[in-house]
Amino acid sequence: MLKTPLKALLLGSALVATSFATSFSAQAQSMHDSWNTLLNKHVIEINQGHSTEVDYAAIKREHAQLKTYLDSLTAVTQSEFDAWEKPKQLAFLINAYNAWTVELILTKYPDLKSIKDLGSFFSSPWSKEFVPLLGKTRSLDDIEHGLIRGSGKYNDPRIHFAVNCASIGCPALREEAYTATDLESQLQEQTVRFLSDMTRNMAQENTLSVSSIFKWYGDDFENGFRGANTLQQFFLQYPDALKLIPAQQKALKNDDMKVEFLDYNWDLNVRH
Repeated sequence: MLKTPLKALLLGSALVATSFATSFSAQAQSMHDSWNTLLNKHVIEINQGHSTEVDYAAIKREHAQLKTYLDSLTAVTQSEFDAWEKPKQLAFLINAYNAWTVELILTKYPDLKSIKDLGSFFSSPWSKEFVPLLGKTRSLDDIEHGLIRGSGKYNDPRIHFAVNCASIGCPALREEAYTATDLESQLQEQTVRFLSDMTRNMAQENTLSVSSIFKWYGDDFENGFRGANTLQQFFLQYPDALKLIPAQQKALKNDDMKVEFLDYNWDLNVRH
């Protein structure tokens, strides 16, 4: 799926163990197959593979397939979920967040320019309780901040490059479903895919300009993931993706490099 420039970076960083084709074949008979099919057909990469656009009109025409998939997620009980290994749980939650976000967009599409149009002065679209999942009616916030981030089970900041808020500023909605088998390589690839996008993360001289995601969720990136206890230490795990020269790496390590946060684009990630 990814085009040559980004794929070369991913492979060169030794962060991708399998190709998309292998990943797709590994998903055969999985519970996320129908979601995978929709994504494969209607999510289109742009920006040299760093971003994607979603053909919401096409998904709306196949809404019955999306609805069937959502119903299958709803059918999973809490006890079933609890019996799964962590990778299967996390893949399930990420897919659920993304699929229900698409469903939310479709409630008003094409009469919206941003997911924020679905909120009000008193509540955000992410606080709407409309997701029947694991025995409760939940909001998207509940899935992300409660079940994923707040559970304390996963402690993986790379989820911020996997859950998708249907906006141009977001990391790409992946063109395939997440699965337990491929989750590690998928999360790594999404991370490199986003960090290496110079429209949203860029080092210039002694300043590193990055997405506001790192401001909003800074604590997640400073919570010991692979030994990273500061945002700078997290960035230093991906010097090639961020195109950091040795002097910039040294400055970042010594906290001598300015980190600033860029404005976020909330326009809909729609295929025109």
